[in-house]
Amino acid sequence: MIEMKKHQRSALIIAAVFGIVGCSKASTPDQSASTAAVPAAAAAASDANAATLASNTGEPIAIKVYKDSQCGCCKEWVKNLEANGFKVETMDMPDLSMIKEKYGVKPELQACHTAIVNGYVVEGHVPPDLIKKMLKEKPAIAGLAVPGMPQGSPGMEGATKERYNVLTFDRAGHTTVYAQR
Repeated sequence: MIEMKKHQRSALIIAAVFGIVGCSKASTPDQSASTAAVPAAAAAASDANAATLASNTGEPIAIKVYKDSQCGCCKEWVKNLEANGFKVETMDMPDLSMIKEKYGVKPELQACHTAIVNGYVVEGHVPPDLIKKMLKEKPAIAGLAVPGMPQGSPGMEGATKERYNVLTFDRAGHTTVYAQR
């Protein structure tokens, strides 16, 4: 009788192991379905899957930053991104107005640099952790913006720090507060 209980216990352990493996395989289609619910802007980006994969694997997240070559705070923001797991490609341009227009950044949202990551627009001194949060959540927005150049925001560190809002925006110009810092 003791032998039989040992055998039954082994059988239960084996069944549990296969049940767990079966569950993880069964959840794969659901995971694929959730990644299919990417906003149109992100789905159109050629690097959408690579950026999502990179954020999940610890690999650097590719981001392209359009900035003026003489902008000191832009350079500091890029350093901040690199220190936080982003692989940054910079594009120095004397005039960013065409880039901002192309990506739907309205004048009231504009700052000194514009970035593109995984099909999203990142305008201004947006903290890297919020960019990662956006990439993980995949909201149906055009992007995030920190209008102007608030003191204490990434790239604008100094003796003073002011509170500021990080906004979501869409192509129609609608905004909501995504986070407050």
